[in-house]
Amino acid sequence: MDDFSRFLPHEAVMADLAAANKKTLFQSLSSLAERVMGLDGKQVLDRLNERERLGTTGFGGGVAIPHGRMPGLDRVRGAFVRLARPIDYGAIDDLPVDMVFMLMSPADAGADHLKALAQVSRRMRDRAFLAKLRGAASPDALYALFTATETRDAA
Repeated sequence: MDDFSRFLPHEAVMADLAAANKKTLFQSLSSLAERVMGLDGKQVLDRLNERERLGTTGFGGGVAIPHGRMPGLDRVRGAFVRLARPIDYGAIDDLPVDMVFMLMSPADAGADHLKALAQVSRRMRDRAFLAKLRGAASPDALYALFTATETRDAA
């Protein structure tokens, strides 16, 4: 079962975020993490930038999954934003990015971090799912798409 609700709070889903580039996107994600999850925004920004220096988190098809590990976190936390306009992200396929799923994990969350990353990656590689995300009218509709499989799987 794809239990996104365990790490994706409803309030951490945004539609049509305006970001001019990767820098402003990471600043917006950090602010969102601070506002919604109570995380230290500067620390989130530092972790995202540190991870990005190791190699791009833009894995193609207009999708990026910036992620990092933070001391003091008690569990994996996520946020999803659909950008108003695609941005140059330096993705592996050189295509601009418009779908961004951020993950922050505890510093010692080896298996949990990898499990969440794999789950998000699997879902974000599904072209039909991406088309639904791109067509969703609101943050509520976006969140419903991430959690709809949970209801179906539970039945």
